[in-house]
Amino acid sequence: MTETPNPNIIDADTLTGEMRPIRRAVLALGSNLGDKMASLQGAVEAIADTPDVWVTAVSPVYETQAVDSPAGADTFLNAVLLVDTTLAAHRLMDRALAIEDAFDRERSEVVNAPRTLDVDLIVVGDRRSDDEHLRLPHPRAAERPFVLKPWYDVEPDAVFPDRGPIAELLAGLGTDGLVQREDLALDVE
Repeated sequence: MTETPNPNIIDADTLTGEMRPIRRAVLALGSNLGDKMASLQGAVEAIADTPDVWVTAVSPVYETQAVDSPAGADTFLNAVLLVDTTLAAHRLMDRALAIEDAFDRERSEVVNAPRTLDVDLIVVGDRRSDDEHLRLPHPRAAERPFVLKPWYDVEPDAVFPDRGPIAELLAGLGTDGLVQREDLALDVE
């Protein structure tokens, strides 16, 4: 795993001198189209290569049934990353969308259509946003075991903003349909 900056300091932009706080962010990854594992690994590498983003933990990979997807949708591979970042939430979202595009993510009018890669921002520090480009915390993640279980695996004492400890949320939802793929692992170099 990459080295984590001291969370008690504030990073200064080397060009502008602007002070930027370091925030913990949780990103959920998913793929159910094409080479799913290659897409997830590529996303981990692209996020790790992002300036001002430090990957601090990578969850196990889970296989799950597609939720509210069109009939015949393949199963998903899902994972969660914890990162420390000095990027603004909107810039981190722009990076997530660019990574999806690099893996040929096609957006359609079909809700929850199959996709090569999904990179969702779940939380970014204590940031709140409710605009069409970015909603934080993620509006449905607290109801999704395929986000909460991998997050719990890497940060069992985490608290979902405005909803409570993820351990309690997960206990209320259960983990039916989640299969940890012990034969698959995502790496950060």
